[in-house]
Amino acid sequence: MKTITFVFFFFHFLTVSLAHPGMKRQHYPCKNLVLYFHDVLYNGQNAFNATSAIVGAPQWGNHTILADKFHFGNIVVFDDPITLDNNFHSVPVGRAQGMYIYDTKNTYTAWLGFSFVLDNAQHKGTINFIGADPIMVKSRDISVVGGTGDFFMHRGVATIMTDSFEGEVYFRLRVDIKFYECW
Repeated sequence: MKTITFVFFFFHFLTVSLAHPGMKRQHYPCKNLVLYFHDVLYNGQNAFNATSAIVGAPQWGNHTILADKFHFGNIVVFDDPITLDNNFHSVPVGRAQGMYIYDTKNTYTAWLGFSFVLDNAQHKGTINFIGADPIMVKSRDISVVGGTGDFFMHRGVATIMTDSFEGEVYFRLRVDIKFYECW
């Protein structure tokens, strides 16, 4: 009887020990995309080319010029072209649609909430993003929280980098998307 009890407890101990992983498993992306989106902010004179507009401004601001003091309080909505390379005039593969909110008083930081709407021969569906964007940091990460179509239930991380900018009217972001959950 002692042998059976000992064997039972030994296997129980072994099972419990193996259930607790000593090292974390390394995760590798199941899919990777690199896309660029181009934002042209409406400034009162470029209505034909503008792809974004200020829809909310603090009391001291207006809707054609970003507010002073790190743009705090500005809310911008956008419908920007997405390309496979960094050329603004390349054929768009989709649209980046959403908003960014300048939410910090002491540095340039924005909160992003947007979707990539892709409808081309390579990809059909949406990819949804959300997160804080400390603009002055060269490379920053935001969350990929889901998707539809080819990206149904995908989750991961998007590393964004400001690839180019022209004053406060134009900027281009390089978005390196790594999916860690693919269905």
